[in-house]
Amino acid sequence: MDKKDIKKVVLAYSGGLDTSIIIPWLKENYNNCEVIAVSGDVGQGTELDGLEEKALKTGASKLYIEDLKKEFVEDYIFPTLQAGAVYEGEYLLGTSFARPVIAKRIVEIALAEGADAICHGCTGKGNDQVRFELTIKAFAPHMAIIAPWREWSIKSREEEIDYAEAHNIPLRINRETNYSKDKNLWHLSHEGLDLENPANEPQYDKPGFLEMGVSPEQAPDKPTYVTISFEKGIPVAIDGEKLGAVEIVEKLNKLGGENGIGLVDLLENRLVGMKSRGVYETPGGAILYRAHQVLETLCLDRDTQHYKELVANRFAELVYFGQWFSPLREALSAFVTETQKTVTGDVKLKLYKGNIINAGTTSKYSLYDPEIATFDEDHVYNQADAAGFINLFGLPTRVRALTQAKIK
Repeated sequence: MDKKDIKKVVLAYSGGLDTSIIIPWLKENYNNCEVIAVSGDVGQGTELDGLEEKALKTGASKLYIEDLKKEFVEDYIFPTLQAGAVYEGEYLLGTSFARPVIAKRIVEIALAEGADAICHGCTGKGNDQVRFELTIKAFAPHMAIIAPWREWSIKSREEEIDYAEAHNIPLRINRETNYSKDKNLWHLSHEGLDLENPANEPQYDKPGFLEMGVSPEQAPDKPTYVTISFEKGIPVAIDGEKLGAVEIVEKLNKLGGENGIGLVDLLENRLVGMKSRGVYETPGGAILYRAHQVLETLCLDRDTQHYKELVANRFAELVYFGQWFSPLREALSAFVTETQKTVTGDVKLKLYKGNIINAGTTSKYSLYDPEIATFDEDHVYNQADAAGFINLFGLPTRVRALTQAKIK
């Protein structure tokens, strides 16, 4: 679509540095087009305060603030938790699965508003551009997409700040504390500044760095116990109290944050090919993942548990790569849902100075049989049977050894 044909643009708007300067930039470069800003509330908290006034003052015709928290947790976070999906062994996908829920709602508004294009503030170096645009293509395949970072002459966050100051756009950051952050109900990420050098230790104890909790050193000297109840792999209660999905995450964020839980310093492989370093705070998420994993060891048979671990890695890649709305992710979710039918029970954990320690697990679907597993005398397992099993299981090894001996 030619620039002159774009008269109405829907912008994915956070009110941060990137999207704050995009509104005047769009009007300058796209024939003074109408800009409709959309903010998806996935738990950013105070970051949404004053957003409407700011969006309108910088040139937007209106601002939608959409409450997506419940949908975010129930339809994106919990299915990923059930899968046990963790990217590169540590990243709990906080930014990754927040993008498709936001982008999906933006598409719905863009179609309802009769927009000519959707604009996002993702950089050309990051993963988010893929996550947003694959979602847009899934629901509005003919919609034009504007990505200013791939068009404008601005090359750095310093130059973005210069542009903002020249256009009298108020910012909540300054040049000294200009970490790139992404916050939602599930996590908070930190990138940039001193973190760009992997040799630098994150400044966990520096005032203002951590926002969702404290460092392990600053956590209480007394442990906190918490019991999480699951039904079919979905957390439904904390310490016996039934809670909604959003409330469960919020409560565990508080407990985990107070005890220094869920801090990850990760040098990850981005989809676009480069390595990047991020520090993540995911206190409640870390607790839920551990509790769910512990319960599965009790309720899943060996083959299902082991195969599910393979599926989890692929699931994590799909989420990280922005392929939430893909046939493969949907198929893997169907498999995961089937495995969760018996993942029901209670998991007790001890939280202590950054550590999550198992403190007891129960389930009516437990596959653990103490009479079989005991080291004491039992009447259900004949140890002599093991000899025949080993002979058959080891037959290929024995035959190969005999054959090798003849060759020599």
